[in-house]
Order: sequence, then structure tokens, then C-alpha cells
Amino acid sequence: MTNSRTRHTRALVTGGAGFLGSHLIDRLIERGHEVICVDNLFTGDKRNVEHLRHEARFEFLRHDVCFPLYVEADVIYNLACPASPVHYQHDPVQTTKTSVLGAINMLGLAKRLKAPIFQASTSEVYGDPAVHPQVEEYWGNVNPIGIRSCYDEGKRCAETLFFDYHRQHGLDIKVARIFNTYGPRMNAGDGRVVSNFIVQALRGEDITIYGDGQQTRSFCYVDDLVAGFLSFMDAGPDIHGPINIGNPNEFTIRELAEKVLSKVGGSSRLIEQPLPQDDPMQRQPDITVARQQLGWQPKVELDEGLDRTIAYFRQAIAA
Repeated sequence: MTNSRTRHTRALVTGGAGFLGSHLIDRLIERGHEVICVDNLFTGDKRNVEHLRHEARFEFLRHDVCFPLYVEADVIYNLACPASPVHYQHDPVQTTKTSVLGAINMLGLAKRLKAPIFQASTSEVYGDPAVHPQVEEYWGNVNPIGIRSCYDEGKRCAETLFFDYHRQHGLDIKVARIFNTYGPRMNAGDGRVVSNFIVQALRGEDITIYGDGQQTRSFCYVDDLVAGFLSFMDAGPDIHGPINIGNPNEFTIRELAEKVLSKVGGSSRLIEQPLPQDDPMQRQPDITVARQQLGWQPKVELDEGLDRTIAYFRQAIAA
């Protein structure tokens, strides 16, 4: 594999002030890269990159990827898009624009620069899957007109654009399908299940479970996910994906709630609410391709990752 430490010197990260983007930037800085962090701060938070403010190799640029961007970079990581239902359903038209126009603009930039480009796609391209666990060859079961469609179909269209740019223009693309990820710097109000449960438990509130809690998810700690991104970009130009990046260990939502309660303590109760429209019943990645082509697999078990994440939220809520 080619080592990106020598192959790339300046990285552009869109969505860089977000949960995933800020962790990726930390690793890139550690590798010796210069980094241009691009974010319009719709869901990103400058506090996530505040610790880099005096880092000479870091630059922050407030910009919306729905509009063209003219900068110089050796590699592009396109992470810009609201990624939780609360945020992407708040302005669904803008969410679709960010996925589609953002992809067009970043692909155009990559074409001009002749730079490899990484796309943060999602397991949501599989919809409510009829195949379990999900393999990359599965085309998905997605509602094209539902309340989640702005995100699901936006990301599916972005994948189409990436592969068409590869076929038509010979662009070096990397498309990763991200499964549920958690860790420090999650937004306490983003509506994701891990942050919801932890914050509710820490505040002594009842923990909200949608449905009966038997739906499943597979939770990947953020450090593992970012290691997967970098392994993918380090891979040669013949490896394009799509590749599932996630933790294959599957848990029910109720199991997760009980784990969080046992770690946080308190008297919170589990309260059931109706299941949202098109919420998938199962989500588990098959990571055979990632193991074989990238030599990657997650290392952090859920208990350890939850301990780190709970510690982060204890401090964040107290601040």
C-alpha cells in the first residue's frame, strides 16, 4: 500500500468541524499533513477544532459546499452533510443539495486538481435491508419519498456521481459506507441513539426507546472508523469501494439502553415511543471487504467505547 504520509501533503476536509471530520483532522495533523477544514457550521461546531486554532498546519474556512470552492489540495475528504435524522429532516431540501451539489462541486475540484477524493457515504443507502448482514453488493430497500429520503437518496445519488466521475474522467475515488458511529464530540442534541441514551441518563431523565427496542444496530467507536478512512485512502488507486466501514458486533437498542443505564446509574426508566417512519429494523455491516482489501477491522469494544463517551458527556454537560 502507498503511504499517505508521503503521498499527500495538504488535505481538504469538508464537514471538518463535525463529529467525524474533527477526529479525522486530528489524525491527519498527527500524520504531518496540512489541513484545510471546510464547514458552514450548520451542524458542525468550531469548538470541535478549537484546540487546533494555533496549529500552523491547520486552516478553517467557513463555506457551504453547495457552492464551488477554489483551493489547492492534494487529497479531498468529503464529509459535509447533516448525518442525524433530527438535523437532516430539519431542512430536507438543503440536505439533498448538500449531498448532490456538494458531491458535484467536490468532484469537480478533485478533477481539476487530479486529486484522490474520499466520499463519506452511509449504511442508509441500504434502507430497511432485506439482506442481513449488509454486503456491498446489496442494492438496498429505500423509500424514495419518505421523511428520511433526503439523506438516503442524496447519499445514493452522490455514490452514483462518484462512480460516474471515475468511469468518465478516471478520477481516483474512495467510497466508504459508514455504519453507526459514536464517541466524544457527538452533538448532545443530534437525536442519535448513543448520545440520546447517555445524555438522558446523565440528566436523570427517562430513556426513550422507539418501538420495542428489538431493532438492532452495530456501533463503531470513532477512532476505529477514522483508522478505516485512513487505511482506505492509503490503499492503492485500484481500490474504490464501496466498502463498509463499521463494527460488525450487533446489539439491540434495548441492550444498548441497559448498558448505558448500568454504567451511568440513577433511576431513569425505559420509555417506549412509536417507531419513526422507515426506521430500519436491522443494521449490521459485513466487513469482509474491509478486512481483505484494507487490512482493517475495529478494535474498540462497545463497553470501552461507551466508558470514553460517557466521560466526555459528563464533562460537556457540566461545562
